Amino acid sequence: MEETPKVTQRSISMTTSIAYFALSIVINSMGNVLTLVTSSHIHPHFLGSAYWTAAENNLGLAVLGKDNPLALFWAFMILGMLTSVLNAILMKKWDWKRIGGNFIFMLPFSIFIQWFSNIFNQIMPDAYSLPMVILYVLINFFGVALIGTAISIYQRVNLVLHPADDLFQILRFRYCKGNATISMWMSYIPPTIFALIAMPKMGLANFGLGTIFALLFQGAITGWADKHIFGKLTHQALDLGN
Repeated sequence: MEETPKVTQRSISMTTSIAYFALSIVINSMGNVLTLVTSSHIHPHFLGSAYWTAAENNLGLAVLGKDNPLALFWAFMILGMLTSVLNAILMKKWDWKRIGGNFIFMLPFSIFIQWFSNIFNQIMPDAYSLPMVILYVLINFFGVALIGTAISIYQRVNLVLHPADDLFQILRFRYCKGNATISMWMSYIPPTIFALIAMPKMGLANFGLGTIFALLFQGAITGWADKHIFGKLTHQALDLGN
């Protein structure tokens, strides 16, 4: 069983923190989009994307329409901030600094999501042949690995967090005694609600093999990355409430 790290101060400079954060937000948004694009471009549509990505994408398209060119941006932004409210409830305090940090994260992250989506949708052809299907499955799994790795990096930096990752960290260290896998599963409750709301219009679009892979392994990948990706980077200035 993992123990909760007792860290209240920073051991790295702000410049280093920002550099780690910038790298991780690009990795995370790219990973999310890779799972989404491979899911939509593979035939038959059995692959699916990462769990949060699928749920937010489906609810965004269900509400805003499939022809809205900014559907991904608004879906990720609005649903992310709703998750931030949930985090405040779990923390039992309304922390404007923390919520502001969630917003600061969501703005560039949502922009990168829309930007990478536009790029990859143009350059990645539909996959029908067996070799292409296998390649897209591997790319999808790689996207999940990128997400888990990015989460590990900016959770340790703890400068500002995606609300979903903030939720994961609160659950991990406040409620799950540091266990990354169990806390990841618990953090899937909100996107499950999003997906159920979108189901009348979207069905199970973007849920499939890749989603199962993310459910089973993304939390474990995050725990692995804590030790093996920038292994000297420790959790910084944790604020998990009293």
